Amino acid sequence: MAVSIHPAVDGGVKKGSANFAGGTLTCKCAAAPVTVTLSGNTAFNHVCGCSKCWKPGGATFSQVAVIGRDKLSVSANGNKLKIVDDKAPIQRHACTGCGTHMYGRIENKGHPLHGFDFVHTELSKESGWSEPEFAAFVSSIIESGFPPARMGEVRARLKELGLEPYDCLSPGIMDLIATHTAKAKGTLAA
Repeated sequence: MAVSIHPAVDGGVKKGSANFAGGTLTCKCAAAPVTVTLSGNTAFNHVCGCSKCWKPGGATFSQVAVIGRDKLSVSANGNKLKIVDDKAPIQRHACTGCGTHMYGRIENKGHPLHGFDFVHTELSKESGWSEPEFAAFVSSIIESGFPPARMGEVRARLKELGLEPYDCLSPGIMDLIATHTAKAKGTLAA
């Protein structure tokens, strides 16, 4: 039996729609759920092995994407949201009722990814969101209790799904971070 990565990709990665206009994310509460509206499609969708990202029950990885913070609004029951760890670079806003992370925001204006919000498109009933493109922080699943001896099996399954495994972020995101850092240092013209 293949390693279970995440319910949204275990049966194969579903292609997104380039013309997708956005939708609504809803927490897991049966009554008065928190909803977040995204007015556009996401980017850099990926599965993430870090121990901070929210994962549905039984998932080895989370699935997370980014969207411009100006494209995200809390549309219902925002009073139920609380920041999980106010010391973390990504301020993950979770529902106090069910624990679902609804979005993560970087408040530090000097951070290379400031302006992006991190979201879990699996919380949407709409289809067409950008598809997962890679796997990030793969080795970090060990920190959550995954057996190190099975990491080869995990990387093989990720490659089988077309999700290149990285122990950081994808090259495109790492290039964005390095460009931001170089401009801030003055080693690259703004």
